[in-house]
Amino acid sequence: MNDKTVNSSSGTSTTVTTRDGRTLACLEVGNPSGPLILHNHGGPSSRLEARLFAGSAAKNRLRLVCVDRPGIGQSTRQKDRTYAGWADDLTTIADALGYKEFGVTGWSEGGPWALAAAAYIDPARLRHVSSIAGGSYGAFGDNWAADRLSKADALGGTLALRFTPGFHLLYAMLGLTAKHFRTTYVEQVRKAVNDYDRAILRRPEVDAAFADTSAECFAQGSDGLVRDSECLYRRWAFDVTKIERPVHLWQGTDDRLVAASINRTVADRMPGAVWHEVEGAGHFVAVGSGDEVFAIAAEELGSKP
Repeated sequence: MNDKTVNSSSGTSTTVTTRDGRTLACLEVGNPSGPLILHNHGGPSSRLEARLFAGSAAKNRLRLVCVDRPGIGQSTRQKDRTYAGWADDLTTIADALGYKEFGVTGWSEGGPWALAAAAYIDPARLRHVSSIAGGSYGAFGDNWAADRLSKADALGGTLALRFTPGFHLLYAMLGLTAKHFRTTYVEQVRKAVNDYDRAILRRPEVDAAFADTSAECFAQGSDGLVRDSECLYRRWAFDVTKIERPVHLWQGTDDRLVAASINRTVADRMPGAVWHEVEGAGHFVAVGSGDEVFAIAAEELGSKP
């Protein structure tokens, strides 16, 4: 059911109750009467990530709804996290919002959850899927791309699989920085990315929105992100080589956070993959190419410009 809706200049907040009684917190931007896109945020991030795509959603007349995954932001915690379970949650949200057909996008850590939707949801309902610079670290086995990861993700992957207490501590420290030392947090990200990304982060509206969405991830502590990321690194329960429906994979060639070769391998082995390579772009290709990403989504969902 659709429990509560609150409108503001920064988007419309909505909560949806799942069949097992959990609450999912959403933020929507764009055209409230347009085709529905359910967006899977990155990590650390939250439903507030929708604000980064408000312009692109409005330009393409899409209703973009970003959802806090369990234990993140304002969504209820969930002990047992599964990709199939999240696909069910996405269809529950679409039902609550009154949509039979919808699309799904995911950026960074949200990419695998978008791919899971492609694997589990009936294509007759799910009419568009995009994974943007997705953290596809469990696609072919536990942390299969370990030798291609950034230093931060390589450490995270090792701890997630081999030393869970250390993984919790790592994310607790990350949460402390994101919540209480936002300028420091954003500056650390700037140092880790390329010039393309730094130019995007210098935009005042992006800088503020990115800091807000990162901090909100830890509203309930770091446990939600820990459970989310453990799913990311461990072998996925679904097989990307069996996904034959069209799935758009967007990737910057100079991504310093998720190596382009990781998602290129996924694209090469996924029958339905439609590869979009953006020369010179970094991890923030989701924002930099947002108009193009959502234009394709609008076309596949039948939205007229």
